[in-house]
Amino acid sequence: MDKIKKYMVKNKDRIFDDIQFIVESESPSNNKQLSDACGQRIQQLFQRHFGYMAEEIKEEIYGNHLRFEFGRGKDTILILSHFDTVWEKGDLPFRVEGDKVFGPGIYDMKGGLVQAIWALKALKELKIPLKKKVVFLCTSDEEVGSPSSRKIIEQEARNSKYALVTEPPVAGTGALKTGRKGSSRYFVEIKGIAAHSGNNHKDGISAIKQAAQLIVFLESLTDYKKGTTINVGSVKGGGKLNVVPDSATIGMNVRVTSKEEQVRIDEIIRGLRPNTPGIRLKVRGGMNRPPMIRNKGTGKLFKLAKNAAKDLNMELQEANVGGGSDANITASLGVPTLDGLGAAGDGIHAKNEHILLSEIPNRAALLCKIVSLL
Repeated sequence: MDKIKKYMVKNKDRIFDDIQFIVESESPSNNKQLSDACGQRIQQLFQRHFGYMAEEIKEEIYGNHLRFEFGRGKDTILILSHFDTVWEKGDLPFRVEGDKVFGPGIYDMKGGLVQAIWALKALKELKIPLKKKVVFLCTSDEEVGSPSSRKIIEQEARNSKYALVTEPPVAGTGALKTGRKGSSRYFVEIKGIAAHSGNNHKDGISAIKQAAQLIVFLESLTDYKKGTTINVGSVKGGGKLNVVPDSATIGMNVRVTSKEEQVRIDEIIRGLRPNTPGIRLKVRGGMNRPPMIRNKGTGKLFKLAKNAAKDLNMELQEANVGGGSDANITASLGVPTLDGLGAAGDGIHAKNEHILLSEIPNRAALLCKIVSLL
């Protein structure tokens, strides 16, 4: 058995204990107090396994980010993980059912974050020499579009030869992600005129009616052949049933496969105009992450990963997926980027979110071996 794989198999239970330790510290993206508490648990793991902690990058709104350095070298490998989750405190219980381990953010992506810690720990304990320094960046706001960490990620990426992202692999196949759709987020605020729905209905201008018309138009822009989807995911407005509603807000998420299409849709949304006199519109938001386009550098990186997987008796595949991640950011800067190097499982952003216990040694060993070869 490969010595890295043997090491991970031997330490499987300890890796699982660390995953549980982090997952049980819930960390919703918009809760700084809880996110910082989780960050401190991650710091405890760094201290325990390496004898020193990560640099803490202070934030006012979101949790503090962590920057951990390992090894030495003129060139740098950037490992990206995030520890914020889409779940509010108490939404999902931690539990084990056979080979499946459930919990908030365990698949996306605390399992992958802990596996990355153990990948570096294995390099240290097995005395495997590195050709490059590793910068391991753990961020707290990926699930809301990386508003505070984006500049940090860009800065680290510009100083790195490669970027490895520990988002989960494709469920079922375990494929790594070499391409992702670009994403944009928008909110359209609609202002109308309130009036009594019985006595003065004709004097009112319904913001909700305008919202409904906009929703139909915006969702009609979805084009599956192009790979473009527009999803209106939130609608708020009105109040009392006997009042013509004078306000409404719709929120939407846009996914595209090319930068040109992202710009085209952006121009349409920013150019929205009311089709009812007296209505006022205000558009907030914009393009968040550019598409992650597979290039020659990414292709070479995947080939290296595929060969590394063979040493572990794994058959590795690659995929282009619809979801976005911080890999979109690093890839857009021309840095060869490989995503999906986290924990195997299923249920991303779903109530059945889980990882597979039996796959922990394989996925941790794969990341370790890739880092050692770069």
